Amino acid sequence: MLGDPGFLDRAPQRVTLAAAYHSTRAATPMHPAHRIVDARWAALYRPVREAAWKGQNLRPLPPTWVSSPDAFGDAARLLKRAGREVSAWIVLTHNTRLGTLRPDVAVENSFGEIYPYALCPAHQEVRDHAATLAAEAVLDLDLDGVSLEACGQLGVSHLGHHEKTDGAFSAETARLLSICCCTACRRAWTDAGLDPSAVVAALRAGNPSDEVLSTVLEIRHRHTDLLRAQVLAGTAGLPVTLHAHPDPWATGPSPGLTPAAAAATSGVDTLLVPCWPPGSADLVRAAAQHGKPVDAYVTLLHPMAPDEVRPHVQALRAAGATRLSLYHLGLAPAWRQELFTALD
Repeated sequence: MLGDPGFLDRAPQRVTLAAAYHSTRAATPMHPAHRIVDARWAALYRPVREAAWKGQNLRPLPPTWVSSPDAFGDAARLLKRAGREVSAWIVLTHNTRLGTLRPDVAVENSFGEIYPYALCPAHQEVRDHAATLAAEAVLDLDLDGVSLEACGQLGVSHLGHHEKTDGAFSAETARLLSICCCTACRRAWTDAGLDPSAVVAALRAGNPSDEVLSTVLEIRHRHTDLLRAQVLAGTAGLPVTLHAHPDPWATGPSPGLTPAAAAATSGVDTLLVPCWPPGSADLVRAAAQHGKPVDAYVTLLHPMAPDEVRPHVQALRAAGATRLSLYHLGLAPAWRQELFTALD
């Protein structure tokens, strides 16, 4: 939005703005100065202060593709002066640069294959990184909330790098390939009374027992809860929107909702549920059963057909969505701008 004087005319009352975001190549069809932003690595869009990151090997790089050393801060202050509500969008464990540099803290499947885009929350070092990232993102700013993406483990699916795995695995196989078998996860399995070698063998064969799966999921959720608690401790008490999926086994930007995160005392105020394709109303219903407000995450971009937008939004509201969040305002070309009225 920086450098685009027309953005405020298009911006809604509530804006969730990237403060720490993963690598991407994004279209900017409405910006007067450019049409593409090539964000080549996961970056913190605030000053990377040495004092904050001292002693941490996992640390962000500043984004060289923006002109300001505090792009998020500048944009947030501009929006606040214009009377908008601003939340900090913070992506926590999705970082290909760090996972490539430090494969020992990345997610590893049962075949020993590393997912470099995915940092595993079982490692204290990863949780420390995420907590510092969140604290630095909101430092010294007047904000109205935080939106936490990838607050948990990513899995086998990764939308990037000319991905060619889509449709290759059944849902069950994808779930097994998304179970992390890194050193920290294996230690936790051992502490829980499991034999890591036997677990890995069962995962590779595709026949782990229900008891093993239950314990593995419990451990994943425990690490997710530790990550979230440490992150929330540094977010200055701001209202928290958690990217989450009602399927407890889900991995990715919206990890499976844990029982602790769903609890009234979790510090999570709103659940943001991925509802891009039509037919997502069941996800809203499932999330709403936990008693927290549900924010339906929708897109007006391809492949959403223009005539599908309004009935889709109406179905989500009828299913219990108390709010709608649009992905991604800056990506929408002029001819799709009129579709925003469907969200009113």
